[in-house]
Amino acid sequence: MLPHRQGREAVRQRSRDHVTVAAAKWTPPARARVARIRARLREIYGVPSAEPHRRPLDELILTVLSQSTNDRNRDVAFFALRERFAGWEEVRDAPLADVEEAIRPGGISKVKSRRIQEILRAIGEPLSLDWIEHAPLVESRAALCGLPGVGRKTAACVLLFSYGLREVPVDTHVSRVATRLGLLRPGAPFEELHDEMLALTPAGAELELHMNLLRHGRRTCHSRSPECGGCGLRRMCPRVGVQ
Repeated sequence: MLPHRQGREAVRQRSRDHVTVAAAKWTPPARARVARIRARLREIYGVPSAEPHRRPLDELILTVLSQSTNDRNRDVAFFALRERFAGWEEVRDAPLADVEEAIRPGGISKVKSRRIQEILRAIGEPLSLDWIEHAPLVESRAALCGLPGVGRKTAACVLLFSYGLREVPVDTHVSRVATRLGLLRPGAPFEELHDEMLALTPAGAELELHMNLLRHGRRTCHSRSPECGGCGLRRMCPRVGVQ
């Protein structure tokens, strides 16, 4: 192996070792600690609120378009899709190249256009997800996760933002911040992260905790260079070492 590759592999191995050790030491957070972190996040970012929009199919496609891009490009792609086609049935039945062209501003249009049509075809007739509002949550989640390429985070977005159902989407920002704060087990698979995040979130605080952890990840607790010195959660973060 070349020296520079050996160096990169050594860094990766140290990172894996660190995660393994951290996971072995991790214990589920006390309810009081979760409450303190939630209260501090509220002081920094306020209490976000948004009425359920009751458009689950829109939310599903929007979440697919959000993958590997920013919010602006996602929204541009979504509205271009809605402007070009009269409805989701038309998107489903259109030539793939037309769908790809419409969502190109969102990036990875070849993959996303194919995935969108696969999802719409898999839903069947009627082309609607309105039924999930009144179905058992576990049944709705399973049906969404059974669609092509739809995972737990995407399903959680649909359930939470469409109908305010009890689910907390755990994206990379939420996962990173919550893991660094000791709320989630380091290295845990995303299914476990969602289960644990839901378990520690008080009923009614799903949107609030998701949005505030997301905001903190975007603004302060960055992946490579977190701004620990000016972090409002510094005194609560095991990463900083100040308890």
